[in-house]
Amino acid sequence: MINTLTQKKIFIETYGCQMNEYDTELVKSILTKENYTIVKTENEADIIMLNTCAVRENAHRKVYGRVHDIHHRREGRPVMIGILGCMATNLRQEIFENRKLKIDFIAGPDSYKRLPDLIREAQGGEKAFDLTLSEFETYSDIYPARKDGINAWIAVMRGCNNFCTFCVVPYTRGRERSREVENIVEEVRQLAGEGFKQVTLLGQNVNSYRHEEHDFAHLLEEVAKVDGIERVRFTSPHPKDFPDRVIDAIASNPKLCNHLHVPMQSGNDRVLDMMNRTYTQKEYLDLIAKMRKKIPNVALSTDVIVGFPTETDAEFEDTYNVMKEVEFDSSFIFKYSERKNTVAAKKFPDDVAEEIKTSRIVKLNDLQKIQSLKLNRAYIGTVERVLVEAETTAKSTGTLREEIQTRTDTNKIVILPASSGKLGDFLNVRITDATTYVLKGELI
Repeated sequence: MINTLTQKKIFIETYGCQMNEYDTELVKSILTKENYTIVKTENEADIIMLNTCAVRENAHRKVYGRVHDIHHRREGRPVMIGILGCMATNLRQEIFENRKLKIDFIAGPDSYKRLPDLIREAQGGEKAFDLTLSEFETYSDIYPARKDGINAWIAVMRGCNNFCTFCVVPYTRGRERSREVENIVEEVRQLAGEGFKQVTLLGQNVNSYRHEEHDFAHLLEEVAKVDGIERVRFTSPHPKDFPDRVIDAIASNPKLCNHLHVPMQSGNDRVLDMMNRTYTQKEYLDLIAKMRKKIPNVALSTDVIVGFPTETDAEFEDTYNVMKEVEFDSSFIFKYSERKNTVAAKKFPDDVAEEIKTSRIVKLNDLQKIQSLKLNRAYIGTVERVLVEAETTAKSTGTLREEIQTRTDTNKIVILPASSGKLGDFLNVRITDATTYVLKGELI
């Protein structure tokens, strides 16, 4: 057993989405107030926490392997291991019954305030856990322990009410509940005072945000009023929650970025119905047309799943044709794989052969590369206002070249010479070249 008087150093490893990154920041804040020290490497730590994901493919296998790897690397030195997040909730029975998985405590996404207690309980030799799903917890009273940077993530609501048949989120994060507008705005003011130039509003279904009489459009407008914040982004939305008020707010407010992520998942009505996506192909295309009409220079991205149970070749072609018609700036394309405890895993056989899924994802990716290059090349010769986000090093003809990575309002990455500016600067640049993934430019 580890000496409880000296056990103060914690290392946290994060898997999955931006919400998990944000939750790790919450956990660090909670533990720091309890006099724990957050360290940068697992070798320094007395306690190692894995903040897990239940959405990404094979995430649980990676975590199981990671736990065994940690114990192997310690070479007999004592360590406590905790599993946090969505996987902890979704696979709690499997985790508890797996005697080979040597872990000490488990905490679900709504139980992070209990972590100090769980650690103390685990020090007594018993496996400690709290997997409660709350109807009220939003962590609105916790200010995340963020790194210095340009962009800050802010969770404005938690949970999801959509119950897409392929998704575990409603079961791992509970039902939707939103923070107060003023509470969010106060956090944004504090971020602006710390030098952040951009905020990204987070939620499992972020545009379903509602607190009392205030909707997501109102929240966007209030956040955009904060002095010092120059850009406001949000993710991840649902197509059903894009009323005119939201689209009009983005079209009229220069701080609300002209990039919209609009997850499609499938272009076929029968598959969409099996997914419980609550819209048809026509309704989706009508929404895209409205966005393009009201926000002429909007950039669009999407999510697509190929090989959903029973998806035929003809139904996949519907998805391909929608992508061809819309011409997304970018897309995140995934093969369907079963997630335990989802409706799809219980009701639908995973009957699309792996080689068919592979051929479909290759076909969509090939199309997306063509479209991305075409849309990116349309920027050549234009003048764009970009925000410097990172310093990078590129290798060309055997030599290293210092560069900066910047981003347009429409979420395009623009690479510039390092001498062009520093982190946090806004620059006016002329786009001189384009590839499938990035633009290149010169300072005006």
